[in-house]
Amino acid sequence: MKSSFLRSRWVPRFIVVMCACIAVGASPLPLDEGMWTFDNPPVKQLKDRYGFTPSQEWLDHVRLSSVRFNDGGSGSFVSPNGLALTNHHVALGQLQKVSSAGKNYAKEGFFAKTQGEELKCPDLELNVLMSVENVSSRVLGVVKKSMSEKKALDARKAELAKIEKESLKSTGLRSDVISLYQGGEYWLYRYKKYTDVRLVFAPEQQIAFYGGDPDNFTYPRYDLDMALFRVYENGKPVQSKHYLKWNASGAADGELVFVSGNPGSTNRLNTMAQIEMQSDYFYPLTIKTLKRRLEVLKQYSSLGAEQARQAANQIFGIENTLKAFGGEYKGLLDKNLMAK
Repeated sequence: MKSSFLRSRWVPRFIVVMCACIAVGASPLPLDEGMWTFDNPPVKQLKDRYGFTPSQEWLDHVRLSSVRFNDGGSGSFVSPNGLALTNHHVALGQLQKVSSAGKNYAKEGFFAKTQGEELKCPDLELNVLMSVENVSSRVLGVVKKSMSEKKALDARKAELAKIEKESLKSTGLRSDVISLYQGGEYWLYRYKKYTDVRLVFAPEQQIAFYGGDPDNFTYPRYDLDMALFRVYENGKPVQSKHYLKWNASGAADGELVFVSGNPGSTNRLNTMAQIEMQSDYFYPLTIKTLKRRLEVLKQYSSLGAEQARQAANQIFGIENTLKAFGGEYKGLLDKNLMAK
């Protein structure tokens, strides 16, 4: 596996595909999970298990329909006129930034009846992955056996910066070199960057998170966890040739389902020493720090409605992280699990 999708921590450089088999009939089947980058889809596995072979045209369409919200999250184009769909919690930070003491769009919701009423987001950047290139030989080739670890690291960093600078100059695209397999491979990801992004619709937070924080990763969910933005370029809506079309019928029993997006990371290649470091130091210290920050933010929220509005997004993010880290830490303390 190169990377993972369903993680709470944001790693902004990955774009991945996940596949799962929907339960059939009354006897639920386990999800057949898998995480892959677009350059290395499990073609044989998909053909053998499901009778489906993703063509390069299909993979390109999914990749170009997907967008990365650079303040942390995933989305996709859903219309030919630049509409982008994402989760409400991805939009929450921008909702707060376009709100004020007298207008709380996170609490009250927002809907632009016309394009002229759409609210420009002050600092939101959306990226579309245009191409990938394996640059492992260049990055790993600068390291010599005689080098110390420090010099080898400095050499790799210098080569990474050089590759990104060359790519940006030659293509004009945002160029990020990302590492896979714990530094076993290096890939150059080139993104089309959009900085004129406007809020179109977001429901009230109460309906977006109906059921409370414990339910926000629980399915089925009975809420409206979504928001719509529109992407502009040169003052006009982007003509998005690649977008995902709405299926009013939903997924059928037994239907193969793919999820595309950012972010994504996995700890599957961590060494035992790294896992012990997380168990003994990282998780206890991080959880203690987050709990203290949450306590301070809740005290600040109690001072008034405006303070509560200002702190809401940070509180939600910390509560989410604590929930994820708490479960991971509990797993690390499981002696039987660690023995495996």
